[in-house]
Formats: sequence, C-alpha cells, structure tokens
Amino acid sequence: MSDMQDYKSSLSDTSSRKFETFSYLTAMDKDRIEKQVKYIVSKGWNPAVEHTEPANSFDSYWYMWKLPLFGETDVARILAECDACHKAHPNNHVRLVGYDNLKQSQGAAMVIYRGKSV
Repeated sequence: MSDMQDYKSSLSDTSSRKFETFSYLTAMDKDRIEKQVKYIVSKGWNPAVEHTEPANSFDSYWYMWKLPLFGETDVARILAECDACHKAHPNNHVRLVGYDNLKQSQGAAMVIYRGKSV
C-alpha cells in the first residue's frame, strides 16, 4: 500500500477544515490566484464571488457578493471584486466560482481568502 497523507480536519477546529481541491495545496499567493482567474476567463466561464462565516462554511449556501460578473473578462476587475468582498467581510471565507454556461454547473471554485476562526 502506498503512503497516504492524512489531512487532520474536524468540525470543531474551523482552521483545520479543507475546502475544494485547492485547500489541500499550499496557500495560493496573488500570482497563483491571478492565474486561476485567467483560466476561468479563458474558458468563458462567468466569475462569481461568494462568502460565508467559517462556522457555516460546510453549508451548501454561501452569500453571493453582488451578482455574478456575467461576461467579465477583465482579470483586474474580478480580483478587485474579490478584494472588496474580503474588505467588507474580513472574518468570512471568500471564494471565487467560475460558472460554466454550457454545462450549467461550476467549472471551478476556490477559497481565496480564509476567514478568522473563532
């Protein structure tokens, strides 16, 4: 059997929780986040920004920050909306979602700001 890493995660320790695929990797810096936004734009997906309190992060409902940015291709504007959401809700997790129009589903989703654990 191969060596597998056990990711310690529990409901009682909100700082240990994993979200989406990217949370199992090292934290993304601004350059890596920008590359992901460029990927979402290159696929023609509609970016949307969502946020929620760390205690509610496993709920399927996250608050939407404004409306999705339908047809937005300006990476700087998308990142500015992510930053604005984070500044307005500094204790919340903020995630960026890329909605695929054709498949009617999320093409990408990643937490880009982690809120403070209480």
